[in-house]
Amino acid sequence: MKGDSLDHKGLIYEAYRIEGITLGECRSIFLDWALSLPDAMDTRETIQKLLGRYRPAHPDHPMTEVLIEGDTKITAPRRRGGWRSRPRN
Repeated sequence: MKGDSLDHKGLIYEAYRIEGITLGECRSIFLDWALSLPDAMDTRETIQKLLGRYRPAHPDHPMTEVLIEGDTKITAPRRRGGWRSRPRN
């Protein structure tokens, strides 16, 4: 399944095939997957598509839980500093 547009390295696909995989291992795989996404790809939309693909057959799998966490916790980046946030005199 390598070469899929949603999962270029096949990491998510393989995670679902690993017997006895843990939540921590799934989080590690998810991080690797997320870091390998092309810049132009919308992460949240891609996660939702992966959930649509895997969740129905694997509702209790740890990777499903990680994908749900990723989907709900992704927010737009917020500015945390710089010259614009400094008080003006």
